[in-house]
Amino acid sequence: MSFDKPADNARFAEKYDFPFPLLSDGDRKIAMAYGAADDAKAEYARRIAYVIDESGHIAQAHAKVDARTYAKEQLETL
Repeated sequence: MSFDKPADNARFAEKYDFPFPLLSDGDRKIAMAYGAADDAKAEYARRIAYVIDESGHIAQAHAKVDARTYAKEQLETL
């Protein structure tokens, strides 16, 4: 999820051949709820991640992640 507009996220996902859509949080409400932004004027979101289990509960919280390696590391863990 990012603060970018839906069209920008769609182009980014297409460019990198993601098999899923990227979500947009332009008003930063989700980022603030999950601790990725302190306020609605934040320029960028913190790189954090949550693992949500089958019942919709947060199973793991990662306060800082490296976007280059996190997905692979988490897939290996799961």
